[in-house]
Amino acid sequence: MTAELIDAPNTTIEFVEDVDRPLQAIPRSRLRARAEQVALAAFIGVPLLCVFAAGWVAWGGWLTWRDVVISTVAYAVTGHGITVGFHRYFTHGSFKAGRGVKIALAIAGSMAVEGPVTRWVADHRRHHAYSDKQGDPHSPWRYGESLPALCKGLWHAHIGWLFDVEQTDQHRFAPDLKADRDVDLVNKLFPLWVLLSLGLPPLVGGLWAGSWQGAATAFFWASVVRMAVLHHATWSINSICHTLGDRPFKTRDRATNVWPLALISMGESWHNLHHADPTAARHGVDRWQIDTSAELIRGLEKLGLATDVRWPSRERLDARRVTSTS
Repeated sequence: MTAELIDAPNTTIEFVEDVDRPLQAIPRSRLRARAEQVALAAFIGVPLLCVFAAGWVAWGGWLTWRDVVISTVAYAVTGHGITVGFHRYFTHGSFKAGRGVKIALAIAGSMAVEGPVTRWVADHRRHHAYSDKQGDPHSPWRYGESLPALCKGLWHAHIGWLFDVEQTDQHRFAPDLKADRDVDLVNKLFPLWVLLSLGLPPLVGGLWAGSWQGAATAFFWASVVRMAVLHHATWSINSICHTLGDRPFKTRDRATNVWPLALISMGESWHNLHHADPTAARHGVDRWQIDTSAELIRGLEKLGLATDVRWPSRERLDARRVTSTS
């Protein structure tokens, strides 16, 4: 039997591979499943079309420094809501935080529009439990190792898995979050966070510029394009960071480090170390490895807003290196 212990903020949960406990599909009505798939396609397709049109829009003069500032702030808030909140805090318990920080991280991550926090966490814990094996919801090696199979697998790992009718059992993989009243309320209000994510940038842009044009350009860049770029940065960790890159640390899967994605993924693309030491608060552990998520956690720690932070020790890192270095 192979098992992995993953510490959540309030509990320790053991995930056992499928040879010991088979995964079971969570039944949903066909109508609901189809409605979710149509909505998902819209939230993926429309922003992506806007990204393709971004060059033409910028060339036409519909991009200002105001849009750049609003987009950068929106990307940083929602992106770190995913990386620090959904991932390192809620999924892996890399640090502890009070109720206010917990709720703020849950809301910020929800505004990334990658799904409600409990569903996101359940999917990711399942990924770690079955990483690159049968049961992993988004392994690029799902269909085999030939070039055609890998191309199909990359598509599945990046986007295709989102359209699976089968959903991860949240009661099995995220019982701590299902029992948390604050998280449950944030989950129920997910449509509100989506509206705020799309609506706040044009509100700020319009007030800042004092015009409808300012609102329109802020909506294009800071709402729609920002959302598309963040989505694909996140999904690239599932696809690219399990296919290409370096593997300096020992893992039981094919997780890799991909340095070009480090900045836009806020440190998540140091994925090989993450799979070698899942609860570590820092993923970019070597010199010059950018990890803004870890720096944010360090800032919260200095302010007394994050405690019991699981910083990786040199001894743990050296024990996990393929070739130990001093």
